[in-house]
Amino acid sequence: MRETQSKVVEHYAKRGLFERLEAALRADGADPAHPTIEALAPYDHFHGSGLEATEDLAALVAVRPTDHLLDVGSGLGGAARWFARRFGCRVTGIDLTPEYCEIAQHFTRLLGLETRVRFQVGNALALPLDDGAFDGAYSMFVSMNIADKAKFYREIHRVLKSGGWVALSEIARGETSDVAYPTPWAATAEQSFLSTADDTRRELQSAGFEVEQVNNALQRALDFGARSRTMVEHGEKPPYRANALIHGESAAATVANVVRAYNNGSLVPIEVLARKR
Repeated sequence: MRETQSKVVEHYAKRGLFERLEAALRADGADPAHPTIEALAPYDHFHGSGLEATEDLAALVAVRPTDHLLDVGSGLGGAARWFARRFGCRVTGIDLTPEYCEIAQHFTRLLGLETRVRFQVGNALALPLDDGAFDGAYSMFVSMNIADKAKFYREIHRVLKSGGWVALSEIARGETSDVAYPTPWAATAEQSFLSTADDTRRELQSAGFEVEQVNNALQRALDFGARSRTMVEHGEKPPYRANALIHGESAAATVANVVRAYNNGSLVPIEVLARKR
């Protein structure tokens, strides 16, 4: 398991990421020392269609200002800060990559959200958190890096209060197996752990969840990609630039491989809502 964790961190941790992010903000006309959530959004929502994916997932749930949420695989912290500002709730983010947690906490302080949002390094298969501590949890584009899905879901179940919800935005395996690598989450097939939508439902149920929704988000993903390409063709920056920030020169290939897999049916983006029984 440690070898797998090391490969995941190696895939995501990129030397100089903080400096590249600051440079990207300056190129956009933003001050890295005084950023806004809106200026950071193209870079700190590192999943699918970026900020739009976060908004789509949030639309599945009801969040109260008194809630404490868990973000599993919090990355650079964009979704956690968005949830905290949108709903006034508290959010704890857990990520395996120390560099991501440091950057996430830095920008959270600059945005004045440190009393409501915090980040810590942690393993999703052994969450460093108390039983029944959270009202809700979400995870976005994380499970593809986790082989032991059963343990992943059991850990989320453990830290939720009775009746607490979990919302997932993930990429599932489709009807074929024709996926080319690299992808944004894995350099090779050996580092990628895909489940079907049906497998995801069964694994959540086995972990003690009542699955309320499993939604196919393919058309939205394709529409977002088409809009982004049109913007680039017109000389504009696309709304999602996190993949290019993190993966650099290989980013274009990772996106092309995902789009190809969406179109040939080997990958399907899904959204899932489940509740602890």
